[in-house]
Amino acid sequence: MLPKKTPFLTKDQAEEIAARFPTPFHIYDERGIRENARRLKAAFSWNPGYREYFAVKATPTPAILKILHEEGCGCDCSSMAELIMSERCGIVGSDIMFSSNNTPDDEFQKAAALGSYINLDDLTLVEQFAAALGGVLPETVCCRFNPGGLFSLGSSAEGFQVMDNPGEAKYGMTREQLFEAFRRLKDLGVKHFGIHAFLASNTLSNDYYPTLARILFTLAREVHETLGIHIRFLNLSGGIGVPYLPNQPEADIMAIGEGVRRAYEEILTPAGMGDVALFTELGRYMLAPYGHIVTRVTHQKHIYKEYLGVDACACNLMRPAMYGAYHHITVLGRENEKHNRKYDVVGNLCENNDKFAIDRFLPETQIGDLIVIHDTGAHGFSMGYNYNGKLRSAELLLKEDGSVEMIRRAETLDDYFATLIW
Repeated sequence: MLPKKTPFLTKDQAEEIAARFPTPFHIYDERGIRENARRLKAAFSWNPGYREYFAVKATPTPAILKILHEEGCGCDCSSMAELIMSERCGIVGSDIMFSSNNTPDDEFQKAAALGSYINLDDLTLVEQFAAALGGVLPETVCCRFNPGGLFSLGSSAEGFQVMDNPGEAKYGMTREQLFEAFRRLKDLGVKHFGIHAFLASNTLSNDYYPTLARILFTLAREVHETLGIHIRFLNLSGGIGVPYLPNQPEADIMAIGEGVRRAYEEILTPAGMGDVALFTELGRYMLAPYGHIVTRVTHQKHIYKEYLGVDACACNLMRPAMYGAYHHITVLGRENEKHNRKYDVVGNLCENNDKFAIDRFLPETQIGDLIVIHDTGAHGFSMGYNYNGKLRSAELLLKEDGSVEMIRRAETLDDYFATLIW
């Protein structure tokens, strides 16, 4: 039997909330979010310029962005809507890192107008970027690096295995293109430069960031020595994951920060580059464990398998249907009962992959029970959609004082029909 994951809501709390805000709903734990942001900051406090740029795409909710900004985080934006959301939250200037791909001119123009750090994904974008800005470029520009090939770290015998294929990723430039991009940008008047890269996603190994850091630090030193340009920052992007399975170990952010520090002092400091700031762009790590979907059991079906029908569906959480991703489930009030009944937990879409769990052992569950789906704080609401005319549900915040606030209302049928032309 898998160990338990503990919800940040009790059954009584959830029932009280559900009496005010109908299920299903997304709910976030403010205390957990703030404490996690502080742990991350502490892990990299040895680097005076360190900054976390929260990946807005993970949880594009103003109340969340404002909480993180209060904790010293900026915004990693990748679209016009995300730039405007950041701006309306009062997060502008170097508090924004704009990283996109196949970028249209108007998004470059908006990012530049906000004073954002801008990260170019491709060599061909240098000229487009310059033209879009009328030849007047920011003093600092970043470029995204893709080392190609395969990336592997650790082994299953050690309890983890990281394998990814950067060569198949659509993001970033080759080494040669990166050098050429910096040459062109320097000729166009850019004075300071950043380098950005990521190699893997949802990585629980404490060695991932230090390994990526060594790659970037070595590259930055070579760029600096070859081209004589000033590297202002290095962006490790995201990739640090969360343990979706109860028996998975958590990433140790303090050990990760220490591993990056050692690499920094071995590679950059001796090269006279001890002023380089480090940035991260974490989404899942920052928010996933601090969000739940709360949904109610509405049906039971007994055919070739046992089904629990709930009032949420894949439109509320796409990851299980899209990736076969595991999300832990707690039946509130039955945590201590035997998990000896095997169910598929399903929504009501006209798609057979609309399943939150397949062959999941849970306690005997009744119609009316409230269920918590864990680790939905990132890439949960944000990946929602309206298939079958389903409406996005409300987002709520469990505040530090124990009160609950609605931070996004549920969609209505008027919202759904608002863009139609009859």
